[in-house]
Amino acid sequence: MSERKHVVIGGGPAGLTAAYVLARRGRAPLVLEKDDQVGGIARTVEYKGFRFDIGGHRFFTKVGSVERLWRKMLGPDMLKRPRLSRIYYNGKFFDYPLKAMNALRGIGIVDSFKVLFSYLWIRVRPIRPEISLEDWVSNRFGRRLYNIFFKTYTEKVWGIPCNKIGAQWAAQRIKGLSLVTAVWNAIRGNRGGGDQIKTLIEEFEYPRLGPGMMWEAFTADVERNGGRVELNSDVVRLHHDGTKILSIDYRKNGVVTTVPAATVLSSMPLRELIAKLDPPAPPAVAAAANRLNYRDFISVALMIDAADLFPDNWIYVHDPGVKLGRIQNFKNWSPEMVPDQSKTCLGLEYFCFEGDGLWTMPDDELVALGAREVEQIGLLGGAKVFDGTVVRMPKAYPVYDEGYEAAVDEVRKYLAQLSNLQAAGRNGMHKYNNQDHSMVTAILAVDNLAGQHHDTWSVNQDDEYHEEGNQDEADVEADLAALESAQPRVPQPVR
Repeated sequence: MSERKHVVIGGGPAGLTAAYVLARRGRAPLVLEKDDQVGGIARTVEYKGFRFDIGGHRFFTKVGSVERLWRKMLGPDMLKRPRLSRIYYNGKFFDYPLKAMNALRGIGIVDSFKVLFSYLWIRVRPIRPEISLEDWVSNRFGRRLYNIFFKTYTEKVWGIPCNKIGAQWAAQRIKGLSLVTAVWNAIRGNRGGGDQIKTLIEEFEYPRLGPGMMWEAFTADVERNGGRVELNSDVVRLHHDGTKILSIDYRKNGVVTTVPAATVLSSMPLRELIAKLDPPAPPAVAAAANRLNYRDFISVALMIDAADLFPDNWIYVHDPGVKLGRIQNFKNWSPEMVPDQSKTCLGLEYFCFEGDGLWTMPDDELVALGAREVEQIGLLGGAKVFDGTVVRMPKAYPVYDEGYEAAVDEVRKYLAQLSNLQAAGRNGMHKYNNQDHSMVTAILAVDNLAGQHHDTWSVNQDDEYHEEGNQDEADVEADLAALESAQPRVPQPVR
């Protein structure tokens, strides 16, 4: 019988972090990545010397061991960057995070008083229970400010009404933020205190050549220490006996290979994981998995004949008059993202569903659409768009719609029966994790495969997980410290 492998499905932040830990513990992982490069949605695409993210990826965390690992991987290639972002709404630009006088001038005196009265009213008569994102945001900002600054953009991103998105999404993504804290931060400025709300940070780190640089460094470390990363390798079947995964079939270059499995860490979409089990999951579990939805994503990169267009790292586009959701100015993330400092590269983000009109639009039409909309907003300043390219990213975001929690719970209970399988990462757990939390879930999941019992699903819950200190965080610190201080172990075969 062939040697059993420690298989990692997916070469994004979660998968490569798991592979890093396994390799340095002498477990020689096999990473199966469906795409032609590592990084997942955190990869960096290169086009004619221009580099761009699939969305912007800040490197910011309150998990000290993860921050140290990032710096260990890239050293001086990790740049400290000032954050500058704005919101485009109703033909005007608003600073974000909020600056009181800027917001007052933009909204106007009359509407500002209406915002204040709306907020005071909701404080007297809050929405209970908080079921939807609309409820959660309205309770903290008032309905009027919710309608101005949250509703249009959020529905553009998710493609469904805000009252159909679970309140947990807001609790996880913008936890701790309210009108009071936003105004307070605007008044006091950035003092660098430990209580700073994560959505309001004014400085972050960023790799010199984009986030893909980080995951390429992880890949090199994994392979240096006995692991293998296989690109263009699509997992087609996971064979099991009801208690563990026995083997995995994957397709590469049209050839299907079967790998006996010792352990499996999956960061593939949870819905796909269930669909690829053999024998199939029970009907109720399969139905629950099929209930999980995803939002897809298109990045249109425009190359522009101008040295400086605007100072922002990114701009949120709340205007319903354009399809565009967000604009990244990658030269402002790192000057080395462009090959010629007299040029600029903008990344335009369009949120869609796979197969809809945007998704199926030809690339040249998407580039033309992006150029028109950036000009319509007033950001080109007469500069010429001389080239462009398009990247489509399926299943970019797990959707927190009505009923998703019950569906995830049903799937989790079933997967718990497979003792040598762990899920990690954003799509692997159907949780809107950032890079750092995806990495933490992967580290704890590898520990679980070695016999520990961490609740990986509680990472990044709305109780400020990993910002208050707990035993799981201490274990992550200990794991990474041990790997840092010890020599990598010689890969050991699994019989």
